[in-house]
Amino acid sequence: MNIYQQIASNKRKTFFLIFGFLIFTIIFGYIISLFFDLGLIGLGIFLIIFGVVTYISYYNSDKVALALSHAKPAKKEHYPQLYSIVENLSIGLGQPMPKVYVIQDPGMNAFATGRDPQHSAVAATTGILQALNKQELEGVMAHELSHIRNYDIRVMSMVTILAGSIAIVSDFFLRSLIFSGGDNDRKSNGLMIIIAIAAAILAPLAATLIKLSVSRNREYLADASGALLTRYPDGLASALEKISKQPNLKNASHATAHLFIQNPFSSKKARNFFTNLYSTHPPAEERIKRLRAM
Repeated sequence: MNIYQQIASNKRKTFFLIFGFLIFTIIFGYIISLFFDLGLIGLGIFLIIFGVVTYISYYNSDKVALALSHAKPAKKEHYPQLYSIVENLSIGLGQPMPKVYVIQDPGMNAFATGRDPQHSAVAATTGILQALNKQELEGVMAHELSHIRNYDIRVMSMVTILAGSIAIVSDFFLRSLIFSGGDNDRKSNGLMIIIAIAAAILAPLAATLIKLSVSRNREYLADASGALLTRYPDGLASALEKISKQPNLKNASHATAHLFIQNPFSSKKARNFFTNLYSTHPPAEERIKRLRAM
């Protein structure tokens, strides 16, 4: 599979995953709404609340991500190579140069954030700046700038909010069921009770799996897009080999783990089907293999 086929394939997968996620969310909300005899009104309330939360998160996600990661603005005179690479790659993409941040951490990692190319930022750890050569650092920054160009942060923000909303509604429903005592007439339908409880228990799990799947697909897409930008896939492949050996960060947060080029909580334990299923990122080995096949 060449670079263009990889990009097209990942875009299709992400579209279907997000479309399925939205349908899944609406169905889940409607089941819970029916249980409380609220019908379409209850579903409407759920969607309105979701819309408000999405709006607030949409305009503040970059600030939260940078704050949680303890990222500080990088001065051009202190990090000339990083600045030069980000500036040149931005010109190559024909998009505004993002703000540049540095994280004082010996771990090797980097991430991009922002709702669109006009409101974006990239951050790199001091560990990655010290360990990578110029071509490898270009590969990493091309990957991050591709996330911005492809609006990946916007997509992942939406998916994360959807998953969080489902978890909150599910928790609220199960708690109300426990404290209500089950005496209410609307709960007399045994089949409805079983369906609603099953949905409340399984929905957060399914939502999390879909979110992680979208995250992994966006990583493959950014790898391919970044390789297309630099015309040198081996630069990013070589960087991933180094990063995968030491991605862990001192101040990593699970809320922002999906943003990084490599999971900041990566373990050196052997990976299997289940660890891959619950990972925010594809296995580094698979990413490297795909890059070198390009």
